[in-house]
Amino acid sequence: MTSPFIAVPALPADADPREATGRPVRWGVVATGSIAATVTADLALLPDAVLQAVSSRDAGRAQAFAEQFGFASWYADGDGGTGLDQLLADPEVEAVYVATPHAQHAAVVRAALTAGKHVLCEKPLTINAREAREVAELARDRGLFLMEAVWTRFLPAFQRAMAIAASGEIGTVQWVAAEVGFPAPADPTARIWARADGGGSLLDLAVYPLLWAWGTLGRPAEVTAVGTLNGEGVDAQAALSLQWPTCAQAQLTTSLLARSPHTALVCGTDGWIRTTGEHAVYRPTRLDVQAGEGPLRTEEFPLIGSGYPWELREATRCIQAGLTESPTMPVADTVATMELLDGVRRQLGVSYPNDEV
Repeated sequence: MTSPFIAVPALPADADPREATGRPVRWGVVATGSIAATVTADLALLPDAVLQAVSSRDAGRAQAFAEQFGFASWYADGDGGTGLDQLLADPEVEAVYVATPHAQHAAVVRAALTAGKHVLCEKPLTINAREAREVAELARDRGLFLMEAVWTRFLPAFQRAMAIAASGEIGTVQWVAAEVGFPAPADPTARIWARADGGGSLLDLAVYPLLWAWGTLGRPAEVTAVGTLNGEGVDAQAALSLQWPTCAQAQLTTSLLARSPHTALVCGTDGWIRTTGEHAVYRPTRLDVQAGEGPLRTEEFPLIGSGYPWELREATRCIQAGLTESPTMPVADTVATMELLDGVRRQLGVSYPNDEV
């Protein structure tokens, strides 16, 4: 048995993602929200990543963000055009990290690739599979690097969990359970609840529990979903039941209504793996492993920065090596995930303006 997620490990298990892997890569950051700030702080930990430019619609936010992190340049909407257009026209910017709301991802990624920039884009890469296929084709045509920023996939604890499952130590995996949820205030103006922005629990959260099932069992043959929608048609909560031809199953839950422990449990014929610790389903630092009748074993893993340096190292390393996608996080996996989520949304009755061709 092999795990589809560790076929090509991003880094050796003992490698420090802060160690340079090549020439400097000059980065531009699109948007100045909370995730952009968190990821930029971790990007600054890489000695071969240069903080070149940041863009925002608002000049005050762009300037403050640039000064906070030490960017060489900042751009905002004004007489010179949009901040995004100016950043993409900057010849010093080689790669961009996209941190805009979901519904803007496809347009921003398309513009960046058209401008000749490599792209690391926050998950989800796009709103739907159609958009994902379009930007993937554009990246291939332009010979540029493109990767969805699914950071959990690169974390040492997650990679180790996939390796344990693939090794046969817990037998043949038959069942996976994973969940992630937190109560989000019902604010129709908030991005997470805005239908136009691709709000809801699925696009924000489902990738995390799905990683544990897909990574240990592969792509499921059948997905059944039930959920709760708010008055605007945004999914507030969803429960997914996945099945494989081997009779293996998974139960995955996402919620913007309830606070959950954020855990994952992978069960095989001879034992199990469980994530433990705060935010363990998407930022695991500890694994409990029960193999056969032996004693319970706990393995602990370091967390550098906020956990993003491993993902950022992979993107930087791939660009340095002239790769157009990450062997650990190939674009085909992103497209396949979006196809699955499109199917779930059809079952729940969730649609977005971006779905209209």
